[in-house]
Amino acid sequence: MFKGTLLKKKILIIVIIGAVAAGLALAYWHWSHKNEQPGTLVLYGNMDIREADLGFGVDGPIDQVLVDEGDRVEAGQTLAILEQDAFLDVVANAEATLKQTEARLAEGVHGPRPQEIKRGRAAVQAAEASLANAALIYNRRASLIDEHERATSREEADTTKSERLVAQANLKKAREDLSLLLEGTRREQLDQQRADVEAQRANLALLRYRLSRATLKAPNAGVIRTRIQEPGAVVTANSPVFTLALTDPLWCRVYADESDLGKVRMGMPARITTDSYPGKSYRGWVGYISPVAEFTPKAVETPELRTNLVYQTRIYACDPDQELRLGMPATVTLSLHEEFRTPPASLSDYCKTP
Repeated sequence: MFKGTLLKKKILIIVIIGAVAAGLALAYWHWSHKNEQPGTLVLYGNMDIREADLGFGVDGPIDQVLVDEGDRVEAGQTLAILEQDAFLDVVANAEATLKQTEARLAEGVHGPRPQEIKRGRAAVQAAEASLANAALIYNRRASLIDEHERATSREEADTTKSERLVAQANLKKAREDLSLLLEGTRREQLDQQRADVEAQRANLALLRYRLSRATLKAPNAGVIRTRIQEPGAVVTANSPVFTLALTDPLWCRVYADESDLGKVRMGMPARITTDSYPGKSYRGWVGYISPVAEFTPKAVETPELRTNLVYQTRIYACDPDQELRLGMPATVTLSLHEEFRTPPASLSDYCKTP
């Protein structure tokens, strides 16, 4: 009898505990859905942004570091500078070499000046006169040798003959020089000079690019998350100097399960809320829906089972006051019946529209 009563009490306790658990589950379900209105879809996730490791891309010692961790920077703002004397010197040398090469090409294209051609003709005339004089002297001495062999020496005759031959060679050289002047620069030589100019221009462009990389500028607006290097440090081309958290675009990474996936469309307007700023919402739009299913990440706080297959979705957010932070938990409410627009070209364009 006593054992039967004890068993009934145990059963009653189990029933009561089950009823309480069911009541709590029902209350939690009502609580988690009390803010969901008809025609809306509520998703949960975290704020996310892109990050970039910034470096000079060239080697050298750092001269200045102009920003610190937590500083907001604009696109194109100077962040750090390398010592630039070496870069400036090689650029100046390349500029001088290019000018020299261009001058040599211009000289070849324009050809000889009229004064040079006139001088060449005068050289031919002088050589002709020298040859005529040498020939006259040689003929005279040769005739004297024939008539009066003793009137002049054989040695002088040989010398006169040599002078005539030298005069002939000088005339030939003068005529060839004049011919080269009249023909101008060979086409192959001009092609080679043009190639030299292009090579020097390419080298100068590369050196100027390296000089520009000696000044590190922000590629986009954002916040300096990490300052890695300090003035005086010698960095290589691959050494990161800062980690930049990009504030545009900023999105909330949420996960939609398969039953809700058909309700979500690209460009659909959304409202984003956070616990940090209760009562305040941020405009947004659906900018990405993953084509691949995955298991729900454990860090995402949703009332659904963690093992459900879901699809990652990005809700791009307008944050004019820059209040949203990386990793901040957020709740996204999608209006299923509100007409959605074509996805904008950029987040900044969307946030400018009313």
